[in-house]
Amino acid sequence: MKKNILFYICFFLALSLVKAQKSTEISNVKKNNAICFALYTVHEQTLKLTAQFYPVKDYNPFTALLQIKNNNKWEDVQEARIQYPGYTVHFRIDNWDDTQEKEYRVAYKNQFFYDGIIRKNPKDKEELIMAAFSCWSIYKRHGGQGPADDILNNLNTLKPDVLFFAGDQSYDHSDHYGYWLKFGEVFGDIIRNTPTIVIPDDHDIGQGNLWGDGGRKSPNRDGNLGGYYMPVEYIKEVERAQTSHLPDPFDPTPVEQGIGVYYTDYNWGGISFAILEDRKFKSGPKRVLEKGRFEDTREMDVQGATLLGNRQLDFLEAWTTDWKDAEMKAVLSQTIFANVTTHSPTLQKKQRYSVDSNGWPQAGRNKALSVIRKSFSCMIAGDQHLGSVLHHGIEDWNNAGYSFAVPAASNFWMRWFKPDAPGKNHVKGRPNYTGEYLDAFHNKITVHAIANPTHEDNTAKENLLNGRASGYGIIRFNKASRQTTYECWARNVDMFAPNAKPYDGWPVTFNQQDNFLIKNGFELPELQLNKTNQVVTIRNQYTKAVVSSLRIKGNTYKPKVLQSNMYAIEVGEGANVKHLFDIEAIKKNNKTIKIDL
Repeated sequence: MKKNILFYICFFLALSLVKAQKSTEISNVKKNNAICFALYTVHEQTLKLTAQFYPVKDYNPFTALLQIKNNNKWEDVQEARIQYPGYTVHFRIDNWDDTQEKEYRVAYKNQFFYDGIIRKNPKDKEELIMAAFSCWSIYKRHGGQGPADDILNNLNTLKPDVLFFAGDQSYDHSDHYGYWLKFGEVFGDIIRNTPTIVIPDDHDIGQGNLWGDGGRKSPNRDGNLGGYYMPVEYIKEVERAQTSHLPDPFDPTPVEQGIGVYYTDYNWGGISFAILEDRKFKSGPKRVLEKGRFEDTREMDVQGATLLGNRQLDFLEAWTTDWKDAEMKAVLSQTIFANVTTHSPTLQKKQRYSVDSNGWPQAGRNKALSVIRKSFSCMIAGDQHLGSVLHHGIEDWNNAGYSFAVPAASNFWMRWFKPDAPGKNHVKGRPNYTGEYLDAFHNKITVHAIANPTHEDNTAKENLLNGRASGYGIIRFNKASRQTTYECWARNVDMFAPNAKPYDGWPVTFNQQDNFLIKNGFELPELQLNKTNQVVTIRNQYTKAVVSSLRIKGNTYKPKVLQSNMYAIEVGEGANVKHLFDIEAIKKNNKTIKIDL
């Protein structure tokens, strides 16, 4: 008996040493440098940069320098301390001149250097290009064998203006640091020269699913009761590494356990992005749902079930009317506001519903979309492993925004959208799965494009990328036409090769105003302005609640609203705003109002 106990003790010790050695190997792949990679953003003339170090060993110093090249000479601009755990160093430079491109480098001991380019603000470009990713696994069994040369080669030619990593940058549930380094080694050569938005998701913080429930402590790793399972310092290290370079949070007040927040806005190139934490405030299903199984999912829309939480809704309301230096808007989140998947993990297993999706809770989903559409914002997210383009609806189909769920960059856990029948108002010639549907929670969605895997089941294949609908998204914001184009590209495809095409169903292009499309509403008078491209905000005259806010294109605009009522109109921004009152919305409005600013 004692021999058996000794055997198992030795076995598990050896297993631990193997895992520790594996992590050390990952952490020291680039032995010629102490710095793995660096991420940055520039927002309203503030540069924030996080440099990720390999482990600092022995008696090495815990400080690093940020240097900027001026007149072909490197100048020290800031010294900062390396934070532990996680070995990150954080720099912040206010009053940054974003009209110029600058070379930077992070210096350590005057011996190790990591360099890149701080891009100038592309606000004068007609089109801003975003590359978006989700669910990157370095595990060989997940298909993320690395390196990602197929992606990087395309991006080096495309030269996107901003990168977005929507979550699950790490799939190791106890060694975020080791696998975050590996992520940086794969993507660092494009990140170093490109503003980058990163938001962590459930796997990043050590859980298969996350319902953050305001930061409470979860008693188990599945998280169904809500909250975070891993130690608080682990969560803080993840968020410090992945989000410290983002613009300052809208309201930095920590949630329970002292866990921080990072939801904020980011203005770059004339596009204003709202960055959400849709997991952090969402209710744990087992805490708010009394039954374990529901025949009618509408019964699951219970009082007290939260999605974004009041704080983030307040942020979105404030962001709606903030159009400083912005022509178009987009919302970035961890997942989309719908339950799209019908089958997972095999086509033989139909999925009834998923409370992990943002289709639940339904009232929270509708609250979020009702605020997001006020600014005519589109949406971009990840998490689903299933690439999709949806047009969301609340009271009616298509009266909220378009969303793009980018596919998993390495797709081990496959999902499908295989409805029983074509959707309503199906367009002839389009795939049978397109059209208007109610999702598993009876939410209104119009499906425009789906990247279903071609494999019939989830068993391992020789090639773990092709056939599994892996890929990434390219989003083009055309400020001249006010159109957005979603492209979904497969792995191992040269985007610039002759006859290269994205996934079937893409590209999808829509107009800015399609994100709050009112088909059978009420009209306000046509506004004729003496200045072009002004901000027009519509408010309910009695409650002062914002109905919509838009930087119009040109000098005429005819607002539409959902309800017949009296409205107040604000035209302009800053100190130069014209106020109009007692404006009635009617079915057919032929009136015009001339406004001089």
